[in-house]
Amino acid sequence: MKKERTLPKFDSIADAHKAFGLPQPKHPLISLITGDMGGNINTHGGTHVLSFYKISFNPRLSSKVKYGQGYYDFNEGGMLFASPNQVIGSDEDIPELPECSLLSLIIHPDFLMGFPLAQDIKQYGFFSYATREALHLSQEEKETIISLFNMIKKELESRIDDFSQDVVISQIALLLNFCNRFYKRQFITRKAVNHDILLQVETYLDEYLNEEKALTDGIPSVQSLAEHVNLSPNYLSDLLRSLSGRNTQQLIQDKLIEKAKDLLSTTNLSVSEIAYQLGFDYSQSFSRFFKTKTEMSPVLFRRSFN
Repeated sequence: MKKERTLPKFDSIADAHKAFGLPQPKHPLISLITGDMGGNINTHGGTHVLSFYKISFNPRLSSKVKYGQGYYDFNEGGMLFASPNQVIGSDEDIPELPECSLLSLIIHPDFLMGFPLAQDIKQYGFFSYATREALHLSQEEKETIISLFNMIKKELESRIDDFSQDVVISQIALLLNFCNRFYKRQFITRKAVNHDILLQVETYLDEYLNEEKALTDGIPSVQSLAEHVNLSPNYLSDLLRSLSGRNTQQLIQDKLIEKAKDLLSTTNLSVSEIAYQLGFDYSQSFSRFFKTKTEMSPVLFRRSFN
């Protein structure tokens, strides 16, 4: 039996600095690593786990979206993100990772404690995007990002006072807001590619339900859909929301309701049989779900057609 590899995990920023040959951090809970500091906190050090957030700007990104004969991304470098306890440099991602980061901001969750950003940062889905879903920047966007990193760098290198943490956290929040804005732009510029993905998702769901796979495999999951189109679950949800205003889970629910209505109005299957065919373990769960979405029980819906 193959022995599982134990990945090195760094619980403190000081330990991470030491392991990657970097000078000691000036603050125990936050550090901005620049290309001129020496060392390397990228995959050259091997696959590892960090107990903090990581926001990186890379001057070169090797994974760009191609559609037909053209590319749909900018060429001015881009952004990569990681959340606490996420594997950095997993085997499947190594071929796609850029050689180095010009700038990497690492933030221990404790640095955010007591501030709204401690919760707000969890709402940014791009912290769990795959490397191939990196944010590609235009020249103007790159200049904005670099200037924000420089603002943070200047504050971190200044004398610590009662306002230092508040200022840095405000700057981090601004950086994340801009990254979120630029990702929304990327969804727009990849519209042709993304519409193809939406079509793949809808086709997969239609076939899954029409071929009664749910009867044996259960209700289709966000994870299974993401794997089908080779995207991370969060990226797929954000992509679908940008196109249709509905995330992956909502799209699955819409398809379940659509199929349920079809079966209720065109077949003599009982409510229980329909529930099991759609992947529900209990008919009561299906009835509650149907009523929540349509404000009508399955029985009343069927009667409306008779």
